[in-house]
Amino acid sequence: MERRQFLQATVLGAAAITLGIAPPAAATTLLSLLQENVMSEPIRPYEPLTSENAALVLIDHQVGLMTGVRDYSTGELKHNVVALAKAAKALNLPIIVTTTARDSMWGPTFPELVEALPGVPIIDRSSVNAFDDPKVAQAITATGRKKLIFAGISLEVCAAFPAITAIGKGLDAYVAVDASGTFSETKRQVGLLRMLQAGVILSDYATLMVEILKDNARPEAGAVYGAMDMPWAKLVGQIAQAYGK
Repeated sequence: MERRQFLQATVLGAAAITLGIAPPAAATTLLSLLQENVMSEPIRPYEPLTSENAALVLIDHQVGLMTGVRDYSTGELKHNVVALAKAAKALNLPIIVTTTARDSMWGPTFPELVEALPGVPIIDRSSVNAFDDPKVAQAITATGRKKLIFAGISLEVCAAFPAITAIGKGLDAYVAVDASGTFSETKRQVGLLRMLQAGVILSDYATLMVEILKDNARPEAGAVYGAMDMPWAKLVGQIAQAYGK
């Protein structure tokens, strides 16, 4: 069984059981499928995100779309997106920001994100899938990075479509789920399932940034934790350093 077929079968089986459209016996079948195939699947070596191989793509964090988000409060989602942007900036990642139908439908990027990324151009487009826009695609290609971190509103469209497209282009795609948002629980769940089927790596934004940081001795560490609203981490480090003297 091909890796993608295996992932699709297992994810869809789990979804069917969760949604109550498959009998409980399906759980046993699913476990058998896992046992039969997991050992035959080649294990891909772990290739961590780094400041040299990753780029961040922020999609459609616009005022109009924010008003419809239901899986996070506006304040929490803004905090997470801004924290992701600031941490990525501290880690020297290329950052691409794009909007859709800014002047006709969904309005501007929310101001806190614009303030966090001074000088970063915002590419407006009409395409639903950001990767279908030549300017956005060129900006992504120009980074030269093979690992792309996406976040967007909505999760199942604006983050998922370009992430799945990136997988199809042979790139590694990550989605920062808590820096994305959507309009119902159904949209959230089916969006996550679809991305998993396609091989997209799902994570929270802080874990992605800490993976890139890698070493707390790096000079960027304080800025990264500060960006993620974790100043206590710096304080704890200072206390430990003081006791070590």
